[in-house]
Amino acid sequence: MLAGMTRRLAEVARRVGTSEATVSRVLNGRPGVSETTRRAVLDALDALGYERPTRLRRDRARLVGLVFPDLRNPVFPAFAEVAGGALAQQGFTSVLCTRTPGGSQEAGRVDAMLAQHVSGVLFAGGAYADADAGHEHYERIRERRLPAVLVNAAVGHLGFSRVSCDDVAAARMAAGHLHALGHRRIGMILGPADHLPSRRKLDAFAAYARERGLEGGDRLVEHAVFSMEGGQAAAARLVGAGVTALVCGSDLLALGAVRAVRREGLRVPQDVSVIGYDDSPLMNRTDPPLTTVRQPIEAMGRAAVELLVAQIDAAARPGGELLFDPELVVRASTAPPPPPPSSSSPPPSSLPSS
Repeated sequence: MLAGMTRRLAEVARRVGTSEATVSRVLNGRPGVSETTRRAVLDALDALGYERPTRLRRDRARLVGLVFPDLRNPVFPAFAEVAGGALAQQGFTSVLCTRTPGGSQEAGRVDAMLAQHVSGVLFAGGAYADADAGHEHYERIRERRLPAVLVNAAVGHLGFSRVSCDDVAAARMAAGHLHALGHRRIGMILGPADHLPSRRKLDAFAAYARERGLEGGDRLVEHAVFSMEGGQAAAARLVGAGVTALVCGSDLLALGAVRAVRREGLRVPQDVSVIGYDDSPLMNRTDPPLTTVRQPIEAMGRAAVELLVAQIDAAARPGGELLFDPELVVRASTAPPPPPPSSSSPPPSSLPSS
């Protein structure tokens, strides 16, 4: 322990260009150090990845990184607005970091956040939810003991606090609504196969289908990228397989599904019903207004900020998952299925003899 402390003092002193005794005085809160030197020592401590003494953690620049994959999905700007507002109420400034076309991947954005000496990082829609993705940048955050909170399901070994919408309840809610309307052949469109929230939804949907004797179950499932184009391509295949309803893993996928149904010459909801997920802004203004399962963005965003600030203040340790209940929002994109085609043709009309 003593050797480690001596090495840390030496590294910080070299980086700042001061003596180890000065570094020690800063870390122990002793007088006789200028504010400029004090700030330089603390910044060097952050840059080298060493944890500050508890009483000095609030001296970090009060910045919090918000790391999102992009802003094309309207649920992310909505979440950023909630989290940013909640952070401002706690005296923090949020730094929004997203991927732009041709820009850096998430690992590069995390490095940019670390270079800013942020007090903590809040992630939504990140690689932590993809089992096959690289997770080394999360390991760097954990090694530095930088407070971090993840929104929605994550691979199990990372150990960060999570705030999630209950994917199991969401999938059963959507399937139950369609089943109650009379649908028996229901398809599902989800994100990539290694996406943890999609896996949770799929398992719940398949279990519900088995319980209720629905056709297809996990065989009527398509995986797609989270975009309208991905939803359209997946829906076209499922409509070709004869589904009368589609449960989608996001509102963007659902909007793509609506477009696919129409391009097949069918109608929503008269021929095929469609349910989204998120209840993103403006889903009540689409054509038709979208039935969807709502994530409680306001409550989840505020809870994520509370967890993060508690870690920054050293009042809580990371770990565990808070689950929030979804809500079914019924609009005009779902209806009973069309009646089955008649199995017998009407008798031909008799013609009068000439």
